[in-house]
Amino acid sequence: MISTADFKTGLTIELDGTVYQIVTHEFHKPGKGQAVVRTKLRDLRTGNVFAKTFRSGEKVERARVERKELQYLYSSGDECFFMDSQDYEQHALTTAQIGDDQVWLHEGETITAVFYEGQILGLEFPSAVERKVVRTDPGIRGDTATGGSKPALLEGGATVQVPLFVNEGDVIRVDTRSREYVERVK
Repeated sequence: MISTADFKTGLTIELDGTVYQIVTHEFHKPGKGQAVVRTKLRDLRTGNVFAKTFRSGEKVERARVERKELQYLYSSGDECFFMDSQDYEQHALTTAQIGDDQVWLHEGETITAVFYEGQILGLEFPSAVERKVVRTDPGIRGDTATGGSKPALLEGGATVQVPLFVNEGDVIRVDTRSREYVERVK
């Protein structure tokens, strides 16, 4: 059992048999009444995020999760297959379990999987990935001074807004959390 004073971002807790990860937490002391800790929790099975308020000092059960590095192999139909590099065991996740983040999967890359009681709860993607631009409109000479942007389709299927100077074939770095362009990789 841990206290709300021990809350930190990324910590996994168990409430009513469900495993949640703390996305944000904030201590709040109102003028009258007891102090509270406001949190945003992510359900690791479904990916849903919701707000929950705990009384200050309240005890919750800490979920013992295991994180393993898995290599993404391929997708077939509505399943994606991963391999544990330590024991070569293969794991499958459905596209529904992965959700919209499936666009960041790239064959051969390593990704962190969260396990609870031997089952994969979800995947933790790196904060930034490098992807090749598959399709975008050509930049027009002289447009770069305006600071405009255009949509670009990346390998994997993600679409992000990029500056006008980015062309097809360029490799760019993208923030996976905000889905925003970071920089062009040389």
